[in-house]
Amino acid sequence: MTTAIEFSHVSKYFRLERDKPRAFQDLFITLAQRRKNRKAKDFWALKDVSFEVNKGETVGIIGSNGSGKSTSLKLISRIISPTSGSIKVNGHVTALLELGAGFHPELSGRDNIFLNGTVMGLSRKEIESKVDAIIEFAELRDFIDVQVRNYSSGMYARLGFAVSVHLNPEILLIDEVLAVGDQSFQQKCNERMLSLRKKGITILLVSHDIDAIWRLCSRAVWLDHGVVKLDDAAPRVTESYYKYVLEASSKEDQVDAWAENRLGSGEAHVSQVEFLGEEMATRRAFLTNEPLIVRIHYRAKERVESPLMGLAFYHAISGTNLAGPNNIFSNCPIPYIEGDGYLDFRIEKVPFLPGDYQVSTAIYDNSDTHRYDYWHHCARFTVLPGGTKERYGLIALDGNWAHTRADSVSAADSVSATISV
Repeated sequence: MTTAIEFSHVSKYFRLERDKPRAFQDLFITLAQRRKNRKAKDFWALKDVSFEVNKGETVGIIGSNGSGKSTSLKLISRIISPTSGSIKVNGHVTALLELGAGFHPELSGRDNIFLNGTVMGLSRKEIESKVDAIIEFAELRDFIDVQVRNYSSGMYARLGFAVSVHLNPEILLIDEVLAVGDQSFQQKCNERMLSLRKKGITILLVSHDIDAIWRLCSRAVWLDHGVVKLDDAAPRVTESYYKYVLEASSKEDQVDAWAENRLGSGEAHVSQVEFLGEEMATRRAFLTNEPLIVRIHYRAKERVESPLMGLAFYHAISGTNLAGPNNIFSNCPIPYIEGDGYLDFRIEKVPFLPGDYQVSTAIYDNSDTHRYDYWHHCARFTVLPGGTKERYGLIALDGNWAHTRADSVSAADSVSATISV
């Protein structure tokens, strides 16, 4: 298989200079500071990085901020040059790296389409054949002849992506810029990238959305402080990265205090939310179809008769409300609460697909009219890849497939198969 991109022992060094004084006051302040505060900072964005991307591969690059992800794409695009090592690119590169990059602010959206197409080496006739499709994809028909300096960030993102994927890319580089688009546009982008992947276009995707890397990429490279921590199949890399992030976040104590996202009269309130596995140990990560217990710890300053206690589950990225169970719906009456205690909500099989999820909690009176406590997005957990083969949507349906030939005339001729999802 032909190599599209080859990184060979690539390092990139930046010298971060402090701002130069622009006025007498700035100069005075600079002279008044200690010498150590005026020294430039040495920063190695990449250190001896090697990896390859084959033609037709879709590869994701993940890592925390400052790990070298965007620097890698800029090196491939030849926006910057490596300090050492070599980079080989076999094919025409189309890059969507920064919001509005490649757009002239004084030109209209339509004129910028032609400008970008010309830079990419397309003839005017070739560009004209694609303009309508670009405008339709970007959903900018009413604004396409407006100067792009008047565009919102979302309009910039839509036009930039539409131009990049329609003007015959061979190697497509996409940075985190897509995060500014709304949910429906992000879904359209994902579908378009899947289409390009099927056509054999090489795609290198940088994103903090690990779910997107898992869904769209066959392989992933995890960069950590400028070095390759793991280069493997996307499911293995994303799972390892998830666990790493969870270990880091578990060091942060959950705040047991009233916050701005709380409402209620306060006679009773939720003091903590725990997520427990089958072994009854506190966890922050689960697989789809694993058991999960949400333990709601409460504190009641006075006796509260027959309370309603409930949860709401949200997808952390889209904000979609996925479920809202409570003890009344489940026909599990609580005679009263007083002092400290906890209530468990058990899910036999976690239905959520890989991603991050948040929960909100509430304590109301039995008639659901008086609010003692509502704590919005008070806790968070992660569902890791590996519990199901399903990839699309937010939940895994516990269903079965059954097939019967339409031309069967007897039970003997019928082919029937049932496959558990």
